[in-house]
Amino acid sequence: MTQYLAEPGTHTRPPGPGERPGWWREAVIYQVYPRSFADSDGDGIGDLQGIRSRLPYLKELGVDAVWLSPFYVSPQADGGYDVADYRAVDPMFGTLLDADELIRDAHVLGLRVIVDVVPNHCSNQHDWFRRALREGPGSPLRDRFHFRPGRGPAGETPPNDWESIFGGPAWTRTENPDGTPGEWYLHLFAPEQPDFNWENPAVRDEFRSVLRYWLDMGVDGFRIDVAHGLVKAAGLPDTGRTGQLRLLGTQSLPFFDQDGVHEIYRSWREILDEYPGERIGVAEAWTPSAERTAQYVRADELHQAFNFHYLGAGWDAGALRRAIDECLDAMRPVGAPSTWVLSNHDVVRHATRFAVD
Repeated sequence: MTQYLAEPGTHTRPPGPGERPGWWREAVIYQVYPRSFADSDGDGIGDLQGIRSRLPYLKELGVDAVWLSPFYVSPQADGGYDVADYRAVDPMFGTLLDADELIRDAHVLGLRVIVDVVPNHCSNQHDWFRRALREGPGSPLRDRFHFRPGRGPAGETPPNDWESIFGGPAWTRTENPDGTPGEWYLHLFAPEQPDFNWENPAVRDEFRSVLRYWLDMGVDGFRIDVAHGLVKAAGLPDTGRTGQLRLLGTQSLPFFDQDGVHEIYRSWREILDEYPGERIGVAEAWTPSAERTAQYVRADELHQAFNFHYLGAGWDAGALRRAIDECLDAMRPVGAPSTWVLSNHDVVRHATRFAVD
């Protein structure tokens, strides 16, 4: 096998013989959950060197690309999707050198590497959020998140009626330095995962920098966590609804699938196109319809968007046929492939889901 070499920080998988543009259109992409995949040092926790050792096995399976769930520094309140440092590997998984070696080995084998990026929220241990808490109301750091005074005579009620996907209010109240109750902050998921305010230019600049950091290391693309959630409706209006939220629903909600997200992804696409080797963006976008999903994969935006409507169809030929037809019909006008998904870490795996009544 001929080894492909490039300057440090710019290596990427070379195109294969006769390979046509758009490798992602027919690729088999295999999700690896680092913590449970392969343990190289016997401490009971999977790690990057463990993944690296199994790359030949994945190649033998016929895999074209490996999607790595988060391995960044994290308190692990939500399986690593609460990121405290987007440019560092959590010591439980290894080091940045391990990540670099994994990417290089994958490319030698002809495998591409897709990593998770988590732009909707971070960990409450992220330096920005910790500083925002210390600096208090009105600070520039607080504007990078959604801090609001509460409603009611003493601000004792959350700023609006939004609910967390994980249950309960989507707001947690802070404590002022003197011990008195303070402002509330938004978290569409766990309280340990404050949402970024994507109207703030510093947030947009930071994530463009994060993308370049990992692209320079050689990753072939990003799976974008909660891609539909970055932009919230102006004024954070009430939903007027009750009951536990579901990721895949038909409701129009002021915190999901807002049109403003597409400006963000157009700017990300410009970055991806600057790099050689057809680097891609994959949206985890839970939308009300296949037509709304198709907007994420227009020619100047992302390359793929998970087809969760197919995942949500039951074990029924008619339901699956309808989901397939609807998705193909929606994707055809934008010239994008349909990304068929049977399961991931957020849902019951399909072998169990289809087998259990």
